[in-house]
Amino acid sequence: MGRIGRWAALAAVAGMLLFWPLACSQHHPPSSPPNNAPLVRVRLFAGRDSVILRATQSPLVKTASEKSPLRLNLPPKTDIALTLVDGQWHIGDATIPGSGILGLKQAADATVAVNGRTYRGRFRFIPASPTTFDVVNDVDVESYLKGVITREMPARWNAEALEAQAIVARTYALYEVRTAAANRQWDVYPDDRSQMYGGYEDENAKSRAAVEDSTGIVVAYGSPGQERIFKAYFNSCCGGVTQSSADAFNMPFLVPLCDQNVHGLCSASDKYNWGPVEIKKDDLTRRLIAYLRRRTMKPLDMGLITKLEIQQVNRFDRPIRFVATDTNGQRYVFSGEELRIAINAGTTASAPAKLYSSFVKVINEPGSDVVRFVEGHGRGHGVGMCQWCSEARAEAGVRHEDIVLAAYPRAKLVRAY
Repeated sequence: MGRIGRWAALAAVAGMLLFWPLACSQHHPPSSPPNNAPLVRVRLFAGRDSVILRATQSPLVKTASEKSPLRLNLPPKTDIALTLVDGQWHIGDATIPGSGILGLKQAADATVAVNGRTYRGRFRFIPASPTTFDVVNDVDVESYLKGVITREMPARWNAEALEAQAIVARTYALYEVRTAAANRQWDVYPDDRSQMYGGYEDENAKSRAAVEDSTGIVVAYGSPGQERIFKAYFNSCCGGVTQSSADAFNMPFLVPLCDQNVHGLCSASDKYNWGPVEIKKDDLTRRLIAYLRRRTMKPLDMGLITKLEIQQVNRFDRPIRFVATDTNGQRYVFSGEELRIAINAGTTASAPAKLYSSFVKVINEPGSDVVRFVEGHGRGHGVGMCQWCSEARAEAGVRHEDIVLAAYPRAKLVRAY
């Protein structure tokens, strides 16, 4: 494939956002975000009884019940607590008039720190109870991405890999924005439940360039004229074989998120090969019970796990289904990603063993009280774009457009705004 103009198309983002054709000539995006860049709502903190604010310039604040904003004269470069007491907002010893959601508008980007970190955009402090609240950062998607790129990829990596990451992260964020529940006050988490986001302090010249040089460009899939963005998953290292989103997350099959064999393309990763990992059977049982209880919210009568086996592999021999058998003869089936989550969520200080991925072989030695995981490959869920594969392609001279399209078969690059 060639330059961006070869994939120009019109499409709808989740049925709501129109894509505009890309120009065939090289584009020169502005250094500041376009006015029509969609807003992303990032839930930075949840259920807090206080946060610490520090300002270099005085912001404006306004509660939902008040009509006019109030200039908040915070002591410069001084930590001061924001609290909610019986539904009333307090900053230090001062009471903020009104009630409901408290909005804070910065005098300029990154002039107010929340719990020691600065961000672009505005903040909303949303009551969760009479004494606790969530903190949401409302920021345009282009500014948001500048605080994502270096959290998701090493800043030292090739600029083409970083730009590919910007396109994929933009697509993922916009999909989450457009499919968020109507009654929800936020779109994404700032961590690996969505994608990593560190705010203004995580930006650097390379992350800004990666975002600005790809402004508005996303990856989409569909028949001509009907292309739509999709949940553009990405992972750290696929270990040589990706898995489909259908196998990993029980989603409807989608061609761009199918499994692929990339052979040893990501072998430079320190997690391309790993293991062995040993987990005692009683500890494995504890972890699986905890996971199933969280998922079903029901009591579970699971006996000691005596055997864990691979039940199914994909067409490239990556495991996608596991079955655990207990002392009662009961069998419990897990997708590879479910097994990884269950095991890793159950780590403790005394039982720290974890799986970097579910691309692994399982050894059940007769009479042993442990399950051994050997010949591990990769890090993460293995769906979509492999970041280490992206870096390898970039180092080989592949352009960012082709890096993205290699990761998502039969997809197209389009301009969303």
